[in-house]
Amino acid sequence: MSNLENKVAVVTGAAKGIGASIAKHFAAAGAKVVVNYASSKEDADRVVKEITDNGGLAIAVQADVSNEADVIRLFEEANTAFGALDILVNNAVYQGYLPVEQISVEAFHQHFNVNVLGPILTIQASLKAFSDKGGNIINISSGASKYPLPGASLYSATKAALDAMTIALSKELGVKNVRINSILPGATDTEGAASAGVTPGSEYEKMFVAKTPLGRRGQPEDIAKAVLFLASDDAAWITGEQIGVSGGMYGF
Repeated sequence: MSNLENKVAVVTGAAKGIGASIAKHFAAAGAKVVVNYASSKEDADRVVKEITDNGGLAIAVQADVSNEADVIRLFEEANTAFGALDILVNNAVYQGYLPVEQISVEAFHQHFNVNVLGPILTIQASLKAFSDKGGNIINISSGASKYPLPGASLYSATKAALDAMTIALSKELGVKNVRINSILPGATDTEGAASAGVTPGSEYEKMFVAKTPLGRRGQPEDIAKAVLFLASDDAAWITGEQIGVSGGMYGF
């Protein structure tokens, strides 16, 4: 297992699904983990308890990543608890499926505020929180950034923007010894996917499985293991990359 001994990590949107799995994998590898959540306090506390019950270190911190004051407080609390930051994982997401005729101004801002502005704010805060040794940023994007889905034009557009930011920032931040990469999951079995209509046995699920060469939907731990690798020193020569973790569904 990749070693994150004594590393400090902030994982946004970590109360459920992929984010929760990332937090647990990080803690099992020795990291001190800040489990961020927007509204699911009970779920975040459950993740922290599972980590601490297994001998790990973690705290839960509420913050809306699209709110600048919340983000500043998130990183202040992380520093107070664990010291200088080493790893930021941008996993918080807003995901809706709407035909273009039904896209409202509110829906636009819900998607872009969380999925694009949020990472900008957390990255800005992380650059102040990293030590002189540098740091590591991992953006959880989506295969939909490369292969946009019908009915998900907003969501797909936000993830394409996140990937573009990853590439641009890798060129800006390398001089500071800050690595930044995107992970692009395929169809993954999460609470967010279920709320968007991709439920077991649904036509959406059947479509995704049929398009996946490995013949199943991904599980949160499939994504978390790839993130754990990128977070470790084993990936020290990797930056600016967009890495698909999709069971072969998306070919980049």
